[in-house]
Amino acid sequence: MNIQLAVAKTNKYASRESGDTVEVIERPHGGFSVVLADGQGSGRSAKITSHMVTTKAITLLKEGARDGVAARMVHDYLYTYKGGQVSATLVILSADFASRTLVLTRNSHCPILVSSPDHAEPAILQAPSNPIGIYQATRPVITELPLQQSTYLVTYTDGLMEAGLRDKRPIDLLALFRQALSEGIPSASVLADHLLEQALQADSLRPADDMSVVVLTLPLTPEPEPGRIVPQIRRLSMDFPV
Repeated sequence: MNIQLAVAKTNKYASRESGDTVEVIERPHGGFSVVLADGQGSGRSAKITSHMVTTKAITLLKEGARDGVAARMVHDYLYTYKGGQVSATLVILSADFASRTLVLTRNSHCPILVSSPDHAEPAILQAPSNPIGIYQATRPVITELPLQQSTYLVTYTDGLMEAGLRDKRPIDLLALFRQALSEGIPSASVLADHLLEQALQADSLRPADDMSVVVLTLPLTPEPEPGRIVPQIRRLSMDFPV
């Protein structure tokens, strides 16, 4: 089984810094997690918030905390530290090798797009969910899926979801997701780049907000030839304009 992860992000037009932060870690019991946070507002203050949120989440996950527990503790931390005056959205996508599941933990109004053998067609997970940091009893929405091939997950921040609204030409991310899958199984990086490009075009290449998209895929891979030794090589790449 092969798991691919890709992130594509950009900052708000005329803003020097993105208020979105994405971090990836290996889990202590096998697997990995990607944490996506969007701080309230934009620019430097939003970056400080989102960086604080992801740092706390990553630390807890590294120490073995379960995803839902980590999300609630990060909320409590932000709520206490900022006195309930600053919010952030938080999404954790995990491939948990110990439980053989994909764990989707969400404190965000932005949904998660899913395509898997358990769904007849690509679906959208959009159960009501509050951001962290504002309401004292906030809890995450958690979805678990089997860790199996032909599964595709897409999560994003509101800059992507609301692309085109300023010019009254919003995009349909679920339709774009379905179309990409119907035209051929894309790699995680190709799909992430495609969705971000469509959002940028809708905003006339001047993003109205910070945009981030995270894609996690388990593409169908052929079985190795019997008796053939296949090295298990893990790769991570990054393209970061300065």
